[in-house]
Amino acid sequence: MVNKKENNMSQARQAYNNGDYEKAHKIWLTQAEKGNPEAQAWLGSLYANGDGVDVDDKNALSWYEKAAEQGYSMAQANVGAMYFMGQGADKNVDKAIKWLSAAAENGDVNGLFNLAVIYTKGEEVDINLERAAELYQQAAEQGHYPSQSRLGYMYAHGQGVKKDRIKAYLWLSLAAQHGIGTALNELESIVKSMSAEEKAMGATLSEQWRNKTGANTMQVAMQPTPSN
Repeated sequence: MVNKKENNMSQARQAYNNGDYEKAHKIWLTQAEKGNPEAQAWLGSLYANGDGVDVDDKNALSWYEKAAEQGYSMAQANVGAMYFMGQGADKNVDKAIKWLSAAAENGDVNGLFNLAVIYTKGEEVDINLERAAELYQQAAEQGHYPSQSRLGYMYAHGQGVKKDRIKAYLWLSLAAQHGIGTALNELESIVKSMSAEEKAMGATLSEQWRNKTGANTMQVAMQPTPSN
């Protein structure tokens, strides 16, 4: 039974990758109505992005939330982001934090990043740079480029963490190599004030982390809602 369900899900993913959204939608709808959280999340993705259907944020949120309630971390992150941005429902920061926190506890990088953004900006919550840095760190260690960039900036300026040019170099260089322009600009700025020894230490750390996080740097296959 499990193999048949997984086979159906595999067929749906293949259809989606081939642009056959109608077939993917049909399979995922059948599985979602049976309570499959992955299928529910993918249905949310279709409606959020308008893949083969009209964009429908309310319907997207409904399916995401069903998956989120079953502990599907990617859906939890998307529900949190949608409540924070007021997509599919009125903006609700409390619900956003609830779902982003759940996703973060499950190690979801988008949940970690978006929750960190909320604490960094202090939008309807108290600014908490220390907490933001912790969250960025967890996502950065999984190879999440935007989090690496934000964390590097915080180390460069001593925001939420003790100022540390070597750690700033580490995270900014990792982000910069993947095209994060703000990271490259910040890296060029701090390099001017670093000694040759500091640069060498930063480069060594960067190489070590590049090897460590290399397996985690692929983009998540399903990112239905944008990061803030």
